[in-house]
Amino acid sequence: MVVTQENVAVNGSRKLSPQEIADTLRERIRTGDLKAGDRLPTQAELADEFGVERGTVRQALRVLQEDGLLSNVSKGSPPRIAERVPVMDRPQPTMVGLAPRLTEAFASPHVRVDAACLTAETLMLALGEPVRFIHEGRMRPESIDVRILLPSRDINLAFPVPVEAADEENPVHQRWLAQRNAQGHVLRHNLHSLRSSHGIDVNVRFRALPFTPPVKLYLLNGVEALIAYYTVARREEATETGTLDMYDVLGTESLLFSFERNASERDTSFVEQSQKWFDALWETITTDLTLS
Repeated sequence: MVVTQENVAVNGSRKLSPQEIADTLRERIRTGDLKAGDRLPTQAELADEFGVERGTVRQALRVLQEDGLLSNVSKGSPPRIAERVPVMDRPQPTMVGLAPRLTEAFASPHVRVDAACLTAETLMLALGEPVRFIHEGRMRPESIDVRILLPSRDINLAFPVPVEAADEENPVHQRWLAQRNAQGHVLRHNLHSLRSSHGIDVNVRFRALPFTPPVKLYLLNGVEALIAYYTVARREEATETGTLDMYDVLGTESLLFSFERNASERDTSFVEQSQKWFDALWETITTDLTLS
């Protein structure tokens, strides 16, 4: 790796923090400037590049080590960039697989997340990990842009639906609508709070789909597409007014499949086509969605 003086030139005499140095190295790993197996420069070379003491460099390397980005960490020689475990080796339940993918996406200075789903439940819960890392000072994105497509309240959903025909009140639909709105509010609040606490430019937008999505799709920074199938099953749920007998889905348990740009020609095409599909829906047949 060729050591540059880019950070010293940009920041002048200001001393960079360990987190800022870690973020710069993490971005080089993400963009491929530093690849798996590459050896980092020595602590002395990094200290010279960033204009800091070696102790500051050691703290930055410790952050990357804790994030699993470095291997062969020892006092004898500079560490190497760790091999990344491919997500596609073993699809995981959405609640298990989504959070670490979001956390990696949030290491980018400019975060972009697009999602099409039945409700924002899984995304809301999975965002807890990267938001926590931001509050802990382990990540510092400059901007976060989130676009979410959810079914319109005015359509007849394919699911969830009552097993038997419902009256005009349709408690199953009302239950879904209340969940859709509540989860969307929480997601937006948690991200918008980063504006005041960390000065991050946050933008969260919703649009309404005129149909029920048969899958849930997440697009991360335009470089990764994750997809999971909604599987319909009959189930009952107790409420204050009685028991709801319905055909519903348990989206958090659906297996999540990942496709990454540049992993293969097949993966690249899937990511590109998924992004085109999402953008086309966002710009054409969807409408503004106001959470009540």
